Parts: sequence; C-alpha cells; structure tokens
Amino acid sequence: MPTKPQRVRPHRAPRRASVAKSDSSAHRRRRVTRTPTASRSTRPKGRNRAAQQAAIITAAERVFAGAGFGGATMAAIAMAAGLPKPNLHYYFGSKRALYRAVLERTLREWLEPADSIVAGADPREALECYIRGKMRQSFARPYASRVWANELLHGAPELRSTLVRTLRPLMRRKAAVIEQWVARGRMAPIDAMHLFFTIWAVTQTYADFEVQICAVLGRASLDEDAQARATQHVVSLILRGCGLS
Repeated sequence: MPTKPQRVRPHRAPRRASVAKSDSSAHRRRRVTRTPTASRSTRPKGRNRAAQQAAIITAAERVFAGAGFGGATMAAIAMAAGLPKPNLHYYFGSKRALYRAVLERTLREWLEPADSIVAGADPREALECYIRGKMRQSFARPYASRVWANELLHGAPELRSTLVRTLRPLMRRKAAVIEQWVARGRMAPIDAMHLFFTIWAVTQTYADFEVQICAVLGRASLDEDAQARATQHVVSLILRGCGLS
C-alpha cells in the first residue's frame, strides 16, 4: 500500500533570525540615537558652571571692594550674586579661596594688554594698545581694581608670592623689549620699568579714585564721552613723554 506523503511544514527559523537581527539593529539604532542626546544634555551644565563661577567672582569683587576681606561675608556675596550660599562653598570652598580667585582673575586680565609689547611691534602702536586696554579695564571693572589696591595697601598677604613668581618675570621681559626700542633709537630714553609703574598709576586711578574724579568734574559718573576724553589724554601724555607723539 503506497505511503501517504507527509506535509512538510516550512522552516521558519530564518524569519526568526531575521526578526532577531532586525530587533538587534533597531536596538543598536536606538542606542546610537540616544548617545548624542545624553551628551548634549551635559554641555549646558558645564557652561552653567563656568557662568555661575564668573557671576560669583564678579559679585565678590563688589563686596570685597566695599567691605574688605575681613568685613565681607559669604552670605553678602551670595546675595549680590543672586545664588544660594551653598553654591559659593561648592565652587570655591571658602571665603579666602574666593578672594584669591578674584585677585587671580584681575591679574590675568590685567596682563593681557601687555601682549602687544613685543620686539617686532611698532613702539607707538604697542604702547597705545597697552594703555587703552588698561583704561578700558579701569572703566569696566573698577571694583576689581579696588580689591587689588586694598590688598597691596595691606602688605599683599595673599598676593606677595604671585607678584614675585608671575608679575616680576613678565614685567622684566616687557621692560627688556622697551629697552631694546630705546637702544635702537625707536623711542626716547626712559626708564622702562618706571614707565609701567606710571601707566599703572594713571590708568588705575580712574577706577580706584572714581568718586574723587567725578566730584571734581561735577559728574555722577563718567559716561562714554568722558571716558574717551580721559583715555585720549592719558595716551597722548604718555606717548609724548616717550617721544612717540
């Protein structure tokens, strides 16, 4: 008796493998697409951290300038910054560390204009750029200048080592450039180091003694026109003294 042929059930393993492969690919795609989103979500935190630190330092400048290191409190600085007091301790740890951060940022920003003073530069252009940079900083950041001045008036307890390690070698290099200009007849004979002391004194007085200047001029503050007039006066006066008018 002939055997009845058996029905062969189609093998479905390939479909399952295909589905598994498809599921695996979809999983990988989902995993890949999630990664940039997670990365982007962390970026604002870094920017926010830097912005909060800068805001705290700026607020601290104002408080330290008005009350001095001893009279300033972290609570007052937090209020000026518009941030909770724990944020200050989180970013800076202590009032002294925050005070040092104020001084270090001031020095760092004050040194930037000196980048124009290099051997290959034109003496007149380099010195004018330096003077104008210092004047801009005095008008834009008067509280930073006052904190710096107050620190020096008290013997520089926090700054002394920085003045020796950072400021002294830099100013010696810049003074050497000016001495080269003098030796080559590119400007009048002057004492290079004392030239810097003169520039610091005349530019920073517009920050440190703003109240006195405004009182004598009969102004509540120095507007843009008054600032431009003062800047041009200082530039012209110093350049003429250097034989660069």
